Amino acid sequence: MAAQNADSPRRWPFESLLLGLSAVFLGINFLALDLLRPGVNPLSRWFPLMLWGLCAVIGKRVLDRRLPGHDPVIFPLAMFLSGWGLVLIERLSPFFAGRQTLWLGLSVGAMLLAAALPHPLRWLRQYRYVLLVAGLGLLAGTIILGTNPSGQAGAPELWLGFGTIFFQPSEILKIILVAFLASYLAEQYPAMRAAGLGSEGRRLGLSPRVFGPVLLMWGLSVIILVWQRDLGTAALFFAVFLVLLYIASGHSLILLSGALLLLVAGVIAYREFSVVRLRVDIWLNPWPEADTRAFQIVQSLLAFAAGGIFGQGVGQGSPVYIPVVHSDFVFAALAEEWGLMGVVVTIVCIMALFARGMRIGIQQQGRPFQALLAVGLSTLLAGQSLLIMGGVLKVLPLTGVTLPFLSYGGSSLLASFIIIGLLLRLSASETGHAVHP
Repeated sequence: MAAQNADSPRRWPFESLLLGLSAVFLGINFLALDLLRPGVNPLSRWFPLMLWGLCAVIGKRVLDRRLPGHDPVIFPLAMFLSGWGLVLIERLSPFFAGRQTLWLGLSVGAMLLAAALPHPLRWLRQYRYVLLVAGLGLLAGTIILGTNPSGQAGAPELWLGFGTIFFQPSEILKIILVAFLASYLAEQYPAMRAAGLGSEGRRLGLSPRVFGPVLLMWGLSVIILVWQRDLGTAALFFAVFLVLLYIASGHSLILLSGALLLLVAGVIAYREFSVVRLRVDIWLNPWPEADTRAFQIVQSLLAFAAGGIFGQGVGQGSPVYIPVVHSDFVFAALAEEWGLMGVVVTIVCIMALFARGMRIGIQQQGRPFQALLAVGLSTLLAGQSLLIMGGVLKVLPLTGVTLPFLSYGGSSLLASFIIIGLLLRLSASETGHAVHP
């Protein structure tokens, strides 16, 4: 306990410094937007920043009181990215900024519950089947009753609507699925490790215990793809599962076989589904259809080119020419107005979150469930970010997932902060040792 108290003065100012620097950055950008729109109501202009500051102060106080050994980097990074997201949405689509601000308050509250409740990890482990059935039930409900907030004909219907509020169940299902897999693989960990070793320590072929779950998860991914045409979620589910299965079993062949299965699913989807075929075609060569089907990705590439190194400046670019820029293509808007420097900062922040999460997993020695959960949640954030950033840059086909913390979307923001809460809970070890930067 004395060691913990001795560490606190070093940790607390560092966390406060990061939050303070974030507040300065956001304040400057909101002031720039304010100067560009002198006729807007002052309360509505500054409401997002005020609520962000309130969430930052309350979040830090609660975490310091309930989790004195928590990682000092994760919460400030999440708040910085979410605040930057508010700036982007206020700039690109002010109509949605108020909604995203309210979702931020709800999301930080959910994060604090996940981090500060007495036994959230135990609940995830003990009630994994109940949670999984509930999540799949919501997914089935989306297949039957799903809608699309845009009302566009032919658009994927991945949301459940309650009046003017829309929720995407697959966002929460991702967390439930990672927790379920971590719990299952933690129980099977000794047997899976032993199954691949011969009497002389040589690796044998993959046993059904190891290879069977890969086929099962591949089938689940294909079902999601077939019924909802949600290529991004299907690929993300499968990729995270491959990582967890590889860590639990130690079989490098799992990664290769999983990649081949994913490629087979992609080929079948390309042949059978027009939306997948469209995304692959405009990924390979968007220029012949730059004014029609490939308009969105071409405008995204032009936005990156226009941003240069330092960007056009907040409110000075023209990212609004990109359709749905506040959601799917918010990374392109960031690149145009903050330039290469903004892109690098965003990638560094996301990679830092991933690295801290992996470090937390490594520190969970002797606790397979906690280690796999930390790795799975970190991979989920990083994998989703990689998919959408690669798609916007035409490095990968577009998948339609959101950029965590930055894109508009209440259910995405809520899920991302719940992940942060669970990582913070895992970082505060039961022995009381703090994790330092």
